[in-house]
Amino acid sequence: MGFDNAMLWLDESVTGLFSQWNAYTSIIVTLFLGFLTYQMVTRQDPDTHPMLLARQADASRVREEGQSSVYRSQGAPHGMPLNSGLNVKAPGASRWSRGRDGDLRDVWRQAVTGVQDDGPTKGAKGRIFTVLGSENVTEHSLDDITRQINLIGQHIEDQGGHRVAIYLPNSVELIATLFACSFYNLTAIILPFDQSEDAVLSMLRRSAADTVVTVPGAFPFDSVVKSYPALRQLVWVVDEGSKHMDWNEVPKGMGGSVNVSTWQEIVHEQPQDAGKELPPLEGQKEPRDITVFWESKPGVMEEMVRFTAANLVSAIAAQLFAVPTAQRMNPSDLFLPADSLANTHTLVLTLAALYSNASVAFNSVAGKAADLGVATRGVAPTIIAAAPATLLKTHSETSQSLSSVISRNIHKIQTSSLTQSGAMPAASFLTKLNDHLKPAIGTKPGKLRLLYIAERAGAGTPPLSSAVLSDLRVFTGARIIYALTAAKVAGAVAQTQLYDYRVFDDQCSHFGPPLTSTEVYLRDTDVHRTTDAESRGEIIVKGPCVAGNEAALGVIGVVRDDHTLAYA
Repeated sequence: MGFDNAMLWLDESVTGLFSQWNAYTSIIVTLFLGFLTYQMVTRQDPDTHPMLLARQADASRVREEGQSSVYRSQGAPHGMPLNSGLNVKAPGASRWSRGRDGDLRDVWRQAVTGVQDDGPTKGAKGRIFTVLGSENVTEHSLDDITRQINLIGQHIEDQGGHRVAIYLPNSVELIATLFACSFYNLTAIILPFDQSEDAVLSMLRRSAADTVVTVPGAFPFDSVVKSYPALRQLVWVVDEGSKHMDWNEVPKGMGGSVNVSTWQEIVHEQPQDAGKELPPLEGQKEPRDITVFWESKPGVMEEMVRFTAANLVSAIAAQLFAVPTAQRMNPSDLFLPADSLANTHTLVLTLAALYSNASVAFNSVAGKAADLGVATRGVAPTIIAAAPATLLKTHSETSQSLSSVISRNIHKIQTSSLTQSGAMPAASFLTKLNDHLKPAIGTKPGKLRLLYIAERAGAGTPPLSSAVLSDLRVFTGARIIYALTAAKVAGAVAQTQLYDYRVFDDQCSHFGPPLTSTEVYLRDTDVHRTTDAESRGEIIVKGPCVAGNEAALGVIGVVRDDHTLAYA
């Protein structure tokens, strides 16, 4: 009888349920099933385990009086050496053998040789482009650039040049001159482009340059010849429309001590077979230093910093190691430096792209506040290095376009995927409704996968909050690495991890852990001190990528509970 009663009760319950069924019930059930289906279909695993973000740096077990513990990357913990170079191995050497650190010459050798590791991309080489608007994208042969490197280097060396000032916008000629200095034992001096006449003269005097490679119209030739008698050579880089003019003449009254030539003459007047082979590895001299000028706040003189080749290759190696293997630069990538190559962070990333055999596109409009849409016309970059002001402009313009309730709610759903699920938002029918509001970046929207942004310590760059970075991930569909850079540090002091999408209530986002080429500690000041509860003080950085091996940044920082570095 118990079973019969149970079945009777079940029959009456089901009958009662469906007897009360109406349109409202149908709507509720449909919404409930739709919600469950949406959650199951759109559910994503987090890109990284949350515990890996909970403690991102390795702290020393003992700290000295008057300072915090020393913090290192988890990839170079205490007891292991910091990353000092590229581990360049001789052909045929065992993959387990220790290679040499290398220098900039090895970067270009790797670029022209192609991928050497066994695999589907073995032998693949990157391509190099110059972007001159959406309709004019020029590809440069790697062999032609090698020839330019040799001929320009030989010409400057034959004319008695030793210290070469490079005053150019982002261009193939800038990179070629830098490599020419490395191969021909010349000191490269990279000047920030588009400076005032007084600033250019000041930088030339302080760096003691005897040779200048520049473009007509931007370089104050008359003033420099009159006011700077140490100048011995000038190499004009002229465009196609101006190469028919006579650029070799020095105006009367300027003196005849300056040897003036053009890039095109040096390259084209030599036999076609000249300069095709790079100087041999055997017997090469130690490369000379590279001098850069750190632009600080307006009205403050640029700080001149001398980096060794070892500083730069250490920074390159650290950038290559900082990204998970699956996301590292590779031959399928196109890298676009949308910030000036006079900034060592952008320069190091560009050299890392060349060493990784990724393609590189140069655009002369790159700068502090370049428009990202204009900078990417004609190409479809997958990786971009841009200034904070550029990304703030993109963020402001895109945020204003989210004017409707629907677009704002879709944006909230995508943000929730980042912050709550720890995964980049997946494309869906719903999110496609906002696609037309996203910034137009490149010729193939959606191809961009990684953005590098750098805060310049003490330089007055606009800070980016973690909320702004989260919005930019949604707007661009790309992951973002936000770095802290400094005058005496090649590359970055610290930078956020690729999969760190967390959002905090801050004015400026944290900068993640140190790289594998740096270690950071905080030194006590009169106001800020490290206690057992908190690490706070002036940021000090040490490592093989630091000029002089140690530098004080002059800004106050704090190490957060997750062992990431941030402004105090």
